Amino acid sequence: MRIPIKLAMILMFCCMLIVSACGKNEAGSNGAENNKEDAPSTNAADSGADKLEPYKITLVYPASAAKDLSLVQEEMSKYLTEKMNATIELRPIEWGAWDDKTNLMKISNEPFDLMFTASWYYYPSDVVKGQYHDLDELMNEYGKDIPDVLGPDFLKGARIGGKLYALPTKKEFGQGFGLLLNKRFVDKYKIDTNGIKSMEELEEMFQIIKQNEPDVVPIVSSKFTNVWGAANYDGITAGLSVPRGSTEMKVVDVLDDPKQLEFYKRMHQWNKNGWFDKDVMTSDSEQAMNMIKADKAFAVASSLKPGKDKEMTVQYGTEVVQVETAEPFTVTGDAQGAMLGISRTSKDPSRAMMFLNLLYTDAKLINMLNWGIEGKHYVKKSDNVIDYPEGVTAESQTYPNPGGWMFGNQFNTYLWANEDPDKWKLFDEFNARSERSIILGFTFNQEPVKSELASIANVEAEFHDALASGAVDPEKTIAKWKEKRAAAGYDRIKAEVEKQLQEWAAAQK
Repeated sequence: MRIPIKLAMILMFCCMLIVSACGKNEAGSNGAENNKEDAPSTNAADSGADKLEPYKITLVYPASAAKDLSLVQEEMSKYLTEKMNATIELRPIEWGAWDDKTNLMKISNEPFDLMFTASWYYYPSDVVKGQYHDLDELMNEYGKDIPDVLGPDFLKGARIGGKLYALPTKKEFGQGFGLLLNKRFVDKYKIDTNGIKSMEELEEMFQIIKQNEPDVVPIVSSKFTNVWGAANYDGITAGLSVPRGSTEMKVVDVLDDPKQLEFYKRMHQWNKNGWFDKDVMTSDSEQAMNMIKADKAFAVASSLKPGKDKEMTVQYGTEVVQVETAEPFTVTGDAQGAMLGISRTSKDPSRAMMFLNLLYTDAKLINMLNWGIEGKHYVKKSDNVIDYPEGVTAESQTYPNPGGWMFGNQFNTYLWANEDPDKWKLFDEFNARSERSIILGFTFNQEPVKSELASIANVEAEFHDALASGAVDPEKTIAKWKEKRAAAGYDRIKAEVEKQLQEWAAAQK
């Protein structure tokens, strides 16, 4: 049978298209294979970026918009197009406007892909509201490198109800505890800070300053109480905690703990000694560091990590040294201290996970996001050490990104010339020696007792600051606090905490 000429031409054209497509696929496959050594492992790269539809990833995080944000965004987009046929929109939002703007994004179902979150920044409540995707299946398929980078403890601590809704930044995994000291006075009085641990040793330092420097405050703010509490308890809510070192998942009320009472008595004595600043009930770390810079103060309490003193020295332009008063301790909040979640409104969650996989494995990408463009925003001094280009200073730089701690794998980021070259090695050692809480991974769902917690918070506001600063008699104040707390529904909160903790413990087997 003769095929009509018109039909024959159509068939010939179709054959040509098929042959052409096959050639392209083969070339694409070879191209991906040839670049395999150059590109870090990511599913998109392995399968060929040209097979993916173009997509724009939106990353929302709290920060001020840098002058050169668009330049860095453009450079990142070029790189991501090669890796996974995607571009990126960086959407920093000022901290002061974060709540209003992100709440509007969430309730209006605005499409976006990734958002910064944390245990202290709405992660648990947003999970309850269904804001983020469950990530386990997405990670298993499109983020296969991430579990090896983070390790089991980071992932365990990031889960809520056994499920993973956001991925934590790989950085310090725990808190150290202690003080930042004004180095000028440490040197002047030849204070040996090595091995200082006990409260008595701290008090000897404060007494030296009080006797010899009458115009210098020995310790600023009541933050020492918060630091001491974090070093000794894994706090759940409303003072209900599991003591550090506990071998059983038993909740205690810290106001009933003799150890806590003795600490408050000591703070009361420090206050009577005149060791605190006159604004002790309201002063914060910022005020303390400014007073230290002006040589008007000696110490401020701080959570610590390797190199925290160097970091603060650079930030404030005055030398401080750190003293660790307690070994590091890891609680759930440390695993959830900085995270990225994939929004339920993302139009392509799989592509968002591919991007996250790169943030944990691709040093070029994370350094571009953190520090900008090589040659313009920084220059390399060695393989992993950078500095400002000639003529650029910390004040004149056009891509400052103080939010680098929010993203991916910080162990892949370059170090600045004034940082300890062993920083990441020290972080590894710090993370390894940090004691894990017995309830690492437990997150309390506040919804069943939300109204009681609001009432308890009002009661706490009445008493906590005065106790923390040593301004009042501890025993009398605690008695009044407990009485008002009971009337606000404290027993119901305690019962709910114990119930949820036992359910979680049973699920952990």
